[in-house]
Amino acid sequence: MAIKTTHLVQSFVIKRKRLVPGDRETAPTESGALKKAEAMAKRIPGTAAIRVMADDKTGELESATILGQFGDVPDDFAENLAG
Repeated sequence: MAIKTTHLVQSFVIKRKRLVPGDRETAPTESGALKKAEAMAKRIPGTAAIRVMADDKTGELESATILGQFGDVPDDFAENLAG
């Protein structure tokens, strides 16, 4: 079992007066994800930088960690990420 780490930037946009997930982008490193999330949050309502660790072969999620949040992020985002 090989664990693969992926760094993501999740954007949040407003639709029908609600904050909802928008596009998701990958970043090569943890610091890259944080920088990208912070920069994107200047143009859109909010972003979160996330580290996802999953089994490379099965895709089974090992863990998901929020590295940073910028701007407006839904209150229940951390709960939903944990599953």
